[in-house]
Amino acid sequence: MTQHTIIIRDNLKEQYSDVYTPEVLTALSALAHFNKDIKDVMGIRMERRAERQLLKKRIGFLDPETYIPRTTIKVQEAREGKFEGAIIPHDLQRQWIQGTGPAAKPNTPVESSIRNVAYALLSGADGWMFDGEDALGQISTMSLDNQRNLKLAIHKDPVFLKVAELIAAQMNRWAMDFLGRGIISNWKEQLEFTTKIFRARGLHLDDRHIRDASGVAMAASLVDLTLYVVNNYQALQKAGSSIVLYLPKIQTAEEAALWNEILTELENHLEISEGSIKVYVLVEQLEATYQLMEIRAALGKHFVGFNTGRWDYINSVSDAMAWDTSFINPNIESITMTYGYMRNYEDRVRRAVNTPDKHGNFALWQGGMEPNIPVGSEAGVSASMEKALAGAAREQREGASGKWVAHWKMVHIVRPVWEKAGEANQLGRKFPPLSYSQQDADGLILIEPAPTTIRGARNLLSVALQYGNAFGQGMQAAALKPADFFGNDDILYLMEDMATGEIRLSILWEWIHKGAILTEDDPQTSTKSGDVFSMDLYEQLMKEEYEKLLQADNKDVYTASKTSTLPIAREIAHVYIHSGVKPPWYIDLLNINLNNMDLAEAKKRITLYMNAFKENGKRITENLDFVNSTEAVRSL
Repeated sequence: MTQHTIIIRDNLKEQYSDVYTPEVLTALSALAHFNKDIKDVMGIRMERRAERQLLKKRIGFLDPETYIPRTTIKVQEAREGKFEGAIIPHDLQRQWIQGTGPAAKPNTPVESSIRNVAYALLSGADGWMFDGEDALGQISTMSLDNQRNLKLAIHKDPVFLKVAELIAAQMNRWAMDFLGRGIISNWKEQLEFTTKIFRARGLHLDDRHIRDASGVAMAASLVDLTLYVVNNYQALQKAGSSIVLYLPKIQTAEEAALWNEILTELENHLEISEGSIKVYVLVEQLEATYQLMEIRAALGKHFVGFNTGRWDYINSVSDAMAWDTSFINPNIESITMTYGYMRNYEDRVRRAVNTPDKHGNFALWQGGMEPNIPVGSEAGVSASMEKALAGAAREQREGASGKWVAHWKMVHIVRPVWEKAGEANQLGRKFPPLSYSQQDADGLILIEPAPTTIRGARNLLSVALQYGNAFGQGMQAAALKPADFFGNDDILYLMEDMATGEIRLSILWEWIHKGAILTEDDPQTSTKSGDVFSMDLYEQLMKEEYEKLLQADNKDVYTASKTSTLPIAREIAHVYIHSGVKPPWYIDLLNINLNNMDLAEAKKRITLYMNAFKENGKRITENLDFVNSTEAVRSL
């Protein structure tokens, strides 16, 4: 019997024996040695960040004569396409619309929780990215519920099929009312249409339930990858489907190369051919945009495409430029994909995927997120849907092969943009090759004039608080809007995930610590255009916006949360905004308070985190409720 010395907390091995199968545990043990590599690379990442802050140093392009770390590929060779990439498999050739969302709900039985998967696979989306990261709550055992539900669905378990039949009828009723037609004619056949994709958590996060043999928290990436692939690869391959992942938060080609090593070793362990696992990379970190071809090359046969989006990327730019007092983002509503640095980022991505590898293979570009939900007043829905269609049409014209939506109801609204174009994808469209000049580097941090207003600050603060509150309740995917618009059905709720919290606090931190200049008068606060956004002004807005949340009805802010998770969200925002040293991740402060409802305890944990980060640059990423003891080590 194979002996494993990974540590699983409490009785979860028995409670989730269908997820922690013997095959999974063997594979986790085989990959466990990568835990140190991941922690080392994350240490290098934080050292690089600290150096930039200290030396007031901008991110630059790599030296073309150097080798990509952990590879034998020269940077210049990667830029010229002198590497072996992947042929796009059949079920990724057409991905006009990919939906995204978690496969589980907080604190619900399987029959209810798995409804998320049924909605996704019956939606008519070409692909669905089931999220293990930004949109998946992490309270209790949600990450394991997510894996369980996906396994039940992929293996067509009767529990899932029974739910899917009921959901199909419900979806058709909505479609008849909203679209004037049904969208599902044969629900069993419809389940076969959508490509199943999984987003693992990023290298910067730890799993909440597993430690390695040394008692070190296991990197969440290793756990998510192993549980999903080992539990499902045979069923996917039997159905003729690809094994597809999204890899988030990659910052450098070195990190991509480490991912490639992990993927290859898992393939070898499972005795499947190298490159069987296909990956998209979410380009949501500024540094990655300086290394796009290098990331493609480092992932080699596994890489199929890039995804572009807004919130996480904006946050990464803000974080990378935290030292530069001249770099101040405007209202978040102004930072669209056609704004300054965002426009240049998108352009580099489309040029990178349309650069061929040595065999002439191109890669895919999946466009950004459409967060709108068609729920509200007739006028509000109409205006928002027009905006959604215009955004999709722009991305299609620019060369994206498809885009994301955050709700199944949006699939049939947005998909016609690509159906009308009629092209399966836009592989190989002609764009100028990537260049690496100082002008290119400067364009990736280009700030353009745009409004900076009190209304914008209120929006930032209100949604940041609401998101932190939702996170604490296990809803990392939440429909949100600023409190001033509660009850106004002309202003739609938007589906938001962790990225929305990250960027909103990040921009507020900028405005306060860099002295943002307001561009409009605001009678309510007696501020004038030209005034500086101060800490005192922030405190006034915090008091007012928090009070609005306390007064909101249960639909917008759960009553029970007002004395539990909402005060903790406020405390986290308070500490984050007041810190002269910008915290790297809002999610860190939320993660260490998962399953904690006590404000006094939250304050202790927040202080522990901030002191550790300020004193030695270390992030606390482990589950503080996971007691590490020798009795917990099990030979599994």
